[in-house]
Amino acid sequence: MRLPLFLLCLASVALPGTVAAQTRDADQDAEIQRLRQTVEQLTARIQALEGGQTTSTPSAAPVGVAAAPGAASAPAVVPAAPAAVATPTVLNVSISPLPPRDPFDEDDQAAARMDNEVPPGDELEGFFALPGTSTWLRLSGYAKLDAMYDDGDAGDSDMFITSEIPVDGGRDKARFNMHARQTRFTIEARRDTGAGPLRFVLQNDFFGSGGSYGYRLRHAYGQLGNTYAGFGWSAFMDLDSGPDTLDFAGPGASPSARLASIRQYIPLRGGNQLIIAAEHRPPELQLDGATQQSRTAAPNLVLAARHEADWGSVQLAGVLRYLAFDSARNSGEGSDSTTAGGLAFSGTWGGSSGSYFVFGAVGGQGIAAYLGDLGGLNLDGVVDADNHLQTLQQYGGWVGYTHRWSQRWHSTLTWSRLYLERDALLDPSVFRRSDYAAANLIWQPAPSWSWGAEVLYGKLEEQGGASADVFRVQTALKYDFIK
Repeated sequence: MRLPLFLLCLASVALPGTVAAQTRDADQDAEIQRLRQTVEQLTARIQALEGGQTTSTPSAAPVGVAAAPGAASAPAVVPAAPAAVATPTVLNVSISPLPPRDPFDEDDQAAARMDNEVPPGDELEGFFALPGTSTWLRLSGYAKLDAMYDDGDAGDSDMFITSEIPVDGGRDKARFNMHARQTRFTIEARRDTGAGPLRFVLQNDFFGSGGSYGYRLRHAYGQLGNTYAGFGWSAFMDLDSGPDTLDFAGPGASPSARLASIRQYIPLRGGNQLIIAAEHRPPELQLDGATQQSRTAAPNLVLAARHEADWGSVQLAGVLRYLAFDSARNSGEGSDSTTAGGLAFSGTWGGSSGSYFVFGAVGGQGIAAYLGDLGGLNLDGVVDADNHLQTLQQYGGWVGYTHRWSQRWHSTLTWSRLYLERDALLDPSVFRRSDYAAANLIWQPAPSWSWGAEVLYGKLEEQGGASADVFRVQTALKYDFIK
């Protein structure tokens, strides 16, 4: 009886220890399994991020920490994987070879580019991945306050447009103005598709006609690979060649037009490219409004050749137009049409040191609607006494130099001149020539905000010989909410 009793006592002592040991082994196995699953999930997420993809993975189960005897177990928190970051590799796009300029108006950032290249100086800050999609979205823009003092009547109190300087009366009365109408908001989306990278841009400012701060659409376009469609800058323009001015209008001779268009970029070797576009820009003609009206009979065609490199760029662009007008019924007059067109040569040089030149020359027949000082003045052409449509000649140029004094300070000098031919059919008060000059100093203590001061001079000469000029002193403060 003693041996069975001894064995029974031994079992009663050893069995709980054996059971406890087995329980601990089971817990440790489960613990190891959970850790293994967590490591596998984190590894998969890291691989997905490195591969440029965002994958939706189940959240890792909390890993239990072995509790001290008599203490409740507390779950350990697994660190979250780092947020995905937009890069050219992730978006499957290249970076523009042009050196960064960082102009005050940032218009070059919204411009369309071959292969949907990342604009020079754009670090892709602010892009975030939309959950459940392969689309990346960025909300950007800036608030800008302009204050200006004119020594006389400049015509347009918000922008410095030399063609609007009044020649008669009111010249001796100084004027002050302050506004924030250039403030803008931009929505930009990018994604990689099987047919190439896709980019969508929607942008507005407040220079619209619906009151002093009316909404105005600036851009609404999409570009898949090298095919662009929508509303935005004309392909006849070269946004990179624009001088860095605080004034929103800029040189009067430079092309400036936003319109609906479709275009195709054709990449070539050695940094070269061709651009072909069809655009909608109605004729702007000197007509008798009571009996005559312009007619859009065909799209405007643009062909441009462009070269880009790390030293800058050059572009030669041509536009071909078909202008037409009709007379009202029973007016006793007929209708007529004619072709028109022009060329623009522009470019930039320098930039590695922060200082650079921009330049451009433009000329043609019937292209006033595409030029900064003449757009909206109905100077593409005029109807003669025989009811024939005659195109008007325009030509001019601009040059600008930006010098970087230090990392935070830089200045720009700008000059521009534009001519419209003399024509006996035009009223003596119609535009003949404009001069534009500007000099500024810009301080940028941080990427998110900039301040500048600028002196501008403008002169307008009319067909009859009368002229007027005006000086403006302008200062501007700008806050970017992405940089």
